[in-house]
Amino acid sequence: MKYIKQTFPVLEMTCAACAVSVESMLKSVSGVKDVGVNYANQSAWIEYDNKLAQPGDLQNAVRSIGYDLVVDAEDPQAVKEEAQRRQYEQVKKRTIWSSILAVPVVIIGMFFMDMPYGNYISMLLAAPVVFYFGRHFFVNAWKQARHKMANMDTLVALSTGIAFLFSTFNTFFPEFWHARGVHAHVYFEAATVVIAFISLGKLLEEKAKSNTSSAIKKLMGLQPKTVRMIVEGVEQEIPIASVKTGNVIIVRPGEKIPVDGKVLSGSSFVDESMISGEPVPVEKKSGEKVFAGTVNQKGSFQFEAEKVGGDTILAHIIKMVQEAQGSKAPVQRLVDKIAGIFVPVVVSISILTFTVWMIFGGDNAFTHALLTSVTVLVIACPCALGLATPTAIMVGVGKGAENNILIKDAESLELAHKVNAVILDKTGTITEGKPTVTDMLWTSPDGMGTFKNILYALEIQSEHPLAEAVVKRLSEEEVQPITTHHFESITGMGVKASADAQAYYVGNRKLMDKYGITLPEKLQHDSMRLQQEAKTVVYFSDHTHVIATMAIADKIKPTSKNAIQLLQHRGIEVYMLTGDNEYTAMAVARQVGLKHYKSEVMPSEKAEFVKQLQVQGKVVAMVGDGINDSHALAQADVSIAMAKGSDIAMDVAKMTLITSDLQSIPKALNLSSKTVRGIRQNLFWAFIYNIIGIPLAAGVLYPLNGFLLDPMIAGAAMALSSVSVVGNSLRLKAAKI
Repeated sequence: MKYIKQTFPVLEMTCAACAVSVESMLKSVSGVKDVGVNYANQSAWIEYDNKLAQPGDLQNAVRSIGYDLVVDAEDPQAVKEEAQRRQYEQVKKRTIWSSILAVPVVIIGMFFMDMPYGNYISMLLAAPVVFYFGRHFFVNAWKQARHKMANMDTLVALSTGIAFLFSTFNTFFPEFWHARGVHAHVYFEAATVVIAFISLGKLLEEKAKSNTSSAIKKLMGLQPKTVRMIVEGVEQEIPIASVKTGNVIIVRPGEKIPVDGKVLSGSSFVDESMISGEPVPVEKKSGEKVFAGTVNQKGSFQFEAEKVGGDTILAHIIKMVQEAQGSKAPVQRLVDKIAGIFVPVVVSISILTFTVWMIFGGDNAFTHALLTSVTVLVIACPCALGLATPTAIMVGVGKGAENNILIKDAESLELAHKVNAVILDKTGTITEGKPTVTDMLWTSPDGMGTFKNILYALEIQSEHPLAEAVVKRLSEEEVQPITTHHFESITGMGVKASADAQAYYVGNRKLMDKYGITLPEKLQHDSMRLQQEAKTVVYFSDHTHVIATMAIADKIKPTSKNAIQLLQHRGIEVYMLTGDNEYTAMAVARQVGLKHYKSEVMPSEKAEFVKQLQVQGKVVAMVGDGINDSHALAQADVSIAMAKGSDIAMDVAKMTLITSDLQSIPKALNLSSKTVRGIRQNLFWAFIYNIIGIPLAAGVLYPLNGFLLDPMIAGAAMALSSVSVVGNSLRLKAAKI
């Protein structure tokens, strides 16, 4: 059984309990393995067997409870944005009209309750507010009830509907109460103001939520809408959606590159800072790779499209940010469970409140029972609780994207602030990752011509980054490779092959020892000297003796030392693991101020070292290139890839730094701290609001001081709670990390 995982926009969700309803409904569809619905960014990821379930089945299930799933659009994001825009306009219209009609009802109810026909006027003004501008509450509540579910709409429909019907009865039959010595109160103003306030809160919430996804919009804005393409020798401007692999595209000065590809002709410098984080434009000539979203500088060139649509690096980055914004932090799972049972619990509290007041309420028992039970329904708000975590996560992920920190899931963002041990790979992480040959010492200068050809042949087949440095050096000397046989790569040591029936080896000291090749004393002395200069020593030998010794150096990045000091000042233990020898590791560690390092480490040993630290109770972050370090990255609590748009790095790591600057690591940890602090603040206020608000609404203070909370004040408080939570999350956008 093969499952596919897709993300779909969800429309019409109005509260956190809605997300729980949609999630449970989708999970009930045959063929669905797992589902995650995010209220904050209005999306659902669904893992399902497309032989048992089709997108149409998923859509029908969601529609049956009053929501919608966008499954058949060419651009689902555009459909979602258009739906959100329409939703915003509808909420705006409802808010304006319900507020206009509610004002005279409030004035009559508060100041002119005894005016002739006042109750009838209030009823006529309140009816359209409750049953037209508030009709969606009743429609959605009914759809939920059909499936034995409840959400925020259930609370609003119950509270306003009961208040309106009770007030209507009192308007037409006031003598029912007068005969019992009780004044016939009406609560039209409570019903109208609750809907007006909830609509206002929803309007502000919709506006605020649109701000949290600005990072996605900025990334999407990096891709042009049209491209200039050569079709049968003629230059044409076509929509970017029409570009296919193999098309030849023209890029002029100042234009954004539309898709990934390879330069065919012409040359220029391209600003790739959005991919690499490097401010210096990169020269592009024939054969060079170019990436979507990067900006061409002064020259112009033609290139062949290699990756289009969702396959470009920019599309991968956008997808990863979207998935991270829609992923759930561990704390959110608990919140979802609470939101799922919240509405039934509130309805139960409302019924209990009514019952208690009816038994102990005295002369005005029924009036107080109805008023307090309605107020409980109005003030209870799962929205603040549901928005607390996802809005903070969305803003945090967006803030990270703006600072070249791509966060793959919410769990890593929540966990990163607990990190107390960071493991750094050396090559490409602490250093530039662009090694160059600084010394090449031949033991037999007379015969080195042929040996150079053999060395070139071995290194050109090797995939090790250090081999590239040797290949580059020999190619500059115009050395030509010769034919070799039985090539073999020996993990963590080097390579071997045969030429002219003779075995040759290129690798480290371990490789020489493995095949019993001894190093003369002078060679050992030279090797030690080179290693003390933080250079990696590579040996080239036949089956008996060393032919050449090469020293390869990899420059330390200018910001590495400062980044390591920042981490150490936070009380974090920083370790460097490298496959290099002890002397090179020691020299690099000394230069960057590292206390802990380990040399000559095999890839599998890195993962074992991560485990050892975890056994000691440490929360470990592993920082590597995402390819050679994949095992260790997978083992770490938080995995961070140093990448320049590498697909593999983005797949393996939970965070990807699209910059070579190690100072982004302390920034990522700071971002985690601030995001988690925001989540905790949001949850605190959401819980406190309900813990204080519900008992007040139930009338616990009435026996002490005669205080009863008015339903319309409860509606205002409920609206304010959601807005305050979203507003607190948005503060992170302005925070310095």
